[in-house]
Amino acid sequence: MASVLVVEDDQFVRSALIRQLTEASHTVRSVGTALEALREVAQIGFDVVILDLGLPDLDGAEALKMLRGITDVPVIVATARDDEGEIVRLLNDGADDYLVKPFSVAHLSARMTAVLRRTRGGGAGEPGGAAAPPAVLRVGGLAVDPLRRQAQLDGTTLDLTRREFDLLAYLAGRPGVVVPRRELLAEVWRQAYGDDQTIDVHLSWLRRKLGETAARPRYLHTLRGVGVKLEPPAEHT
Repeated sequence: MASVLVVEDDQFVRSALIRQLTEASHTVRSVGTALEALREVAQIGFDVVILDLGLPDLDGAEALKMLRGITDVPVIVATARDDEGEIVRLLNDGADDYLVKPFSVAHLSARMTAVLRRTRGGGAGEPGGAAAPPAVLRVGGLAVDPLRRQAQLDGTTLDLTRREFDLLAYLAGRPGVVVPRRELLAEVWRQAYGDDQTIDVHLSWLRRKLGETAARPRYLHTLRGVGVKLEPPAEHT
């Protein structure tokens, strides 16, 4: 069960989402404008926000940026804009996932489950006793602390989004190993399938924060058609 904020100005769509999500045992609140959404998020803690882009007072993409300024709550964007460039921009602006309208509530529920599994740290193997706290992962000048969800580069704390941290931590736990893109989608995004561009967007974002580029990599190395590996740069080997 999750607490969900539905941001949707179409009353018919909103009512249908509220009814079906409530039937699925979620706690649901709803608003019809971006400003109401910002007020709700600032005052109430939610597990996930379903954000429509076609809002009457503010474009949903701008609302997303404003949400990211006050919270890291998972946001699933609901959009009628089936445009690859727009979707990439939304992911860059902090969306955790997206759905192109029209979509079924079953599809939305599956995406919510995947997003919540990532943010709550759920996964296989949790029952049967608490696992030992993971050690700090060190790769060259990188130090990644999975327990505290903190990462440092040469002693400087990195300002990472949740997804960036998950990606970096997964790769840091396998230094020097080429991790297939399919594995990254399954283990970081918890998706059995997806667009490689989703990975590329987050890799590009992460590279900027590590002070490197795809043309001049230091830590993150992409093997075209194979996968990604993280290894220390030459000055740290």
